[in-house]
Amino acid sequence: MKEKTRKSLSKRFKVTKNGKVLRRAVGQDHLLAKQSSNKRRKLRKMVKMSETEAKKIKKLLGNN
Repeated sequence: MKEKTRKSLSKRFKVTKNGKVLRRAVGQDHLLAKQSSNKRRKLRKMVKMSETEAKKIKKLLGNN
């Protein structure tokens, strides 16, 4: 039987065509006033996850 996708994870992570797992950068929720605009701009981009974590996420997303 096929394993279901974890919907909560599918909203948080994106798997690229080449199999890299991207996630949202940390530090964007609060206390932004003290951060420079340059840093806030950089935080908007998605960040690549490490291979070991990406492996776990792919398994939970059903992308084997």
